[in-house]
Amino acid sequence: MYNNRMSIESKFFSKRLCGVVVFSALLSFFVPIVKALDDQTRVAVDTLATQPPPGGQQDLMDNQLSVTNAGAVGDGKTLNTVAFQKAIDALATNGGGTLVIPEGKFLSGAIFLKAGVNLHLDKGAVLQGSTNIADYPERMTRIEGHFQVWIPALVNAANADHLRISGEGTIQGGGQPYWTAFWKSIAADKVPKNLGKRGVVVSPTKNLDVPRPRNMFISDSKDVKISGISLRQSGFWNMHLFRCSDVTVENVDIRTPYHSPSTDGIDVDSCQNVTIRGCYISVDDDNIALKGNKGTSAWDDKTIPPDEHIRISGCTFGMGNSALTLGSEATLVRDVVIEDCKLAPAGTNVNCVLKLKLRTDTEQHYEDITARNITVDNTHAQMVSIEGWSQYFDLKGKPAPSQLATNITLENISGNLQKFGVVNGPKKSTVTGLTFRNINLTLKVPDVSVQGVNNLVMDNVNIKMAPPSEKRSKTRKETPASADQDGQSSK
Repeated sequence: MYNNRMSIESKFFSKRLCGVVVFSALLSFFVPIVKALDDQTRVAVDTLATQPPPGGQQDLMDNQLSVTNAGAVGDGKTLNTVAFQKAIDALATNGGGTLVIPEGKFLSGAIFLKAGVNLHLDKGAVLQGSTNIADYPERMTRIEGHFQVWIPALVNAANADHLRISGEGTIQGGGQPYWTAFWKSIAADKVPKNLGKRGVVVSPTKNLDVPRPRNMFISDSKDVKISGISLRQSGFWNMHLFRCSDVTVENVDIRTPYHSPSTDGIDVDSCQNVTIRGCYISVDDDNIALKGNKGTSAWDDKTIPPDEHIRISGCTFGMGNSALTLGSEATLVRDVVIEDCKLAPAGTNVNCVLKLKLRTDTEQHYEDITARNITVDNTHAQMVSIEGWSQYFDLKGKPAPSQLATNITLENISGNLQKFGVVNGPKKSTVTGLTFRNINLTLKVPDVSVQGVNNLVMDNVNIKMAPPSEKRSKTRKETPASADQDGQSSK
């Protein structure tokens, strides 16, 4: 809780166009900087002390500014991008603080937090992303393993050490119109000339061809903590962390419905010392993905550090491609533990405990990866997938690189699943030191497909057939138990 709400708000005063009221007692302590927020009203948003707070991070959290004091309107209709950014800039200029979003629905385009400026969303607060793509002006950004000019996220922060994003409110993207645009592009591509092998339609539309905003993008920052909030209806990835270190994500609730493409829950891209705990994630893509560079020259890029020292615990996963995925765009990922987690029922939607994507156009090393103490109650899930990945495959005329997965351990895994999964790497890959220990599964499909592994260990692996039941539905349908269709928080 924030108990000093008036610490900054009490320092604000209004200046009407018809006159100026000057408090002489304040002039000796404060320097007013007048910002025009709209055509009708001018608000002095930074009558803050000229000296920065002396006490570090705690003072930044104590110094608070409500977005409503900066002119924002929480009616779900008024576009507040300018008011948000002016408030952020004022806080940054005057020593930092916390921008507070109170109860209400505040419509906005892309906003950019700055060093020393935190974000807090009160209970009932919704930061609603605009559905107008023009409200996300293109700029150079990191996306899918490389840099390119693309759209920013709804909430952005770069070089923001000690960043805190907290509260019981919701960051909610524009969602459906962006998903619809993507699927329309896919559908438009389905013409006879695009028929691929065995008559399967191959679409030339790629993920980034249809701009879709992420909910959150944080880059090049140390000591970051994101806690308590909900993420909903993201147009693309929900939370993207790039080249950050010492990050904690806890008690965050992330959901998108079925048929919401590319809506990964948390993408950890080239980060170190990341802790994710106590989260609920149900999305129509990877729940948590560890990412890096891609392509034949990815390994030579020294500006991109490995993903390492990642700890995931106490999380529950509903719908998803996998609770934890490595890749596809990734080079070096090491020292990763996911433990004490649960895969919950998700209607007829699939999931997987651990998935390693071995990208055949990228040199990859996946080292010391452990999944342990996992319970599964999803009869459409599988336990493991270690396979080749060729989406957007491009060697650029160079020889195919190799992939290595070593010291991979799954232990103390139990529950009811569809199948065991598949281990079968591509031609130039090596999978070595793969251990299954204390595995107790009840499966609908009893086959175990493990091929091409050096030093395979099967220790106390017990598999039972599930009793006969109705035939599995061919259509995946989201259920309220695994995600909110309307994208609202159920916390």
